Amino acid sequence: MTAKSLTGWRTPAIILICGSLIAMLTFGPRSAFGFFLTPMSNAHGWGREVFALAFAVQNLLWGIGQPIAGAIADRFGSARVLCAGMLLYAAGLALMTVSTTPVTLNITAGVLIGFGLSGCSFNIVLSAFGKLLKPEWRGLALGLGTAAGSFGQFLFAPFGVAMIDHYGWSSALLVFGGLLVLGVPMALALMTPPSTSHAETGKQQTMTNALWEAFGHRSYVLLVLGFFTCGFQLAFVTAHLPSYLIDRGLSAEIGGITIAIIGLFNIVGSLSSGYLGNFIPKRYILSFIYFTRALSIVGFILLPASVPATLVFAVITGLTWLSTVPPTSGLVAVMFGTRWLAMLYGFAFFSHQVGGFLGALLGGIVFEATGSYNPVWWLSVFFGVMSALINLPIVEKPAGRFAAVPA
Repeated sequence: MTAKSLTGWRTPAIILICGSLIAMLTFGPRSAFGFFLTPMSNAHGWGREVFALAFAVQNLLWGIGQPIAGAIADRFGSARVLCAGMLLYAAGLALMTVSTTPVTLNITAGVLIGFGLSGCSFNIVLSAFGKLLKPEWRGLALGLGTAAGSFGQFLFAPFGVAMIDHYGWSSALLVFGGLLVLGVPMALALMTPPSTSHAETGKQQTMTNALWEAFGHRSYVLLVLGFFTCGFQLAFVTAHLPSYLIDRGLSAEIGGITIAIIGLFNIVGSLSSGYLGNFIPKRYILSFIYFTRALSIVGFILLPASVPATLVFAVITGLTWLSTVPPTSGLVAVMFGTRWLAMLYGFAFFSHQVGGFLGALLGGIVFEATGSYNPVWWLSVFFGVMSALINLPIVEKPAGRFAAVPA
């Protein structure tokens, strides 16, 4: 189905609005998870490594489930996958309130939310945009969908802090879960047709063919490897930055403001990278983002702790936070078309989430072992520089005999 075939209420504007709202509702609660680390750990007498492990499991299973959810969405349509993911995500949030042991926390915050996110995060939304909208809309739509997730972070970070302060962390989790359920009806706007034997080139391409082509393509492999760094840095910051700031003498409110500012400027960064991808080679955009992140981390950890330095770091981090997503998903679409976009981007995102698993887990383990997050910060710098270099040789053109004409 293309934009030309849309009839009735499912106009391009409705698709963009509903998809963006889903991205906002699904990314918002997850981005506020770091604020639950301290109160939940204190309530149950846990060390930071307990919550860090659950968050790491969540990232890993999100990554494992993403290509599976993407393949199901490509084969049977996006709406069912989105609905199932949001309901699973909401259940995980609600059941976190009764998770009194590390095992149950790993099941709820880790397994349920991890697999739930794989079915309802902005990755599935972006692939639906790619299938339903005209090619000339695609760059802006990918940026808008990513920016909507950022706006969710901007809203949910201070909202989560306020809820925890006034009503407790259990009530905050229940409210988050209830808001997710509201997104289920919106998934109807993102219905995509099931895959048939018709391929975009006029030849049949199976899932196996798509995977062989992608993983035999050097540029795709480089893209996947580079995306590891994005996940490592984002998960570490999301899970540990609020506690890191408290350790350095700043308040929890500053942590909430910092995460909110990251989300706000993420909107600018995501829209800008999506738009600039129409004019500037996407590999250069990605290299610039990773190198800028590395430099900002160096400045942040070397400067004395202060509110101004933290807010400057938040602005730079926000501009480069999810701005990697539009060029990354755009490169997948350029190389292989949109038929298997959700699945192929899902495998790239799996690399992202393996990085996220390690970033969240190492943060907790290293802190408990050394009393400092600095070794993980410097590891983030190293990965940032390496990813900046890895993305430079990527070739931006359709790949192989299955290179598809955009839907």
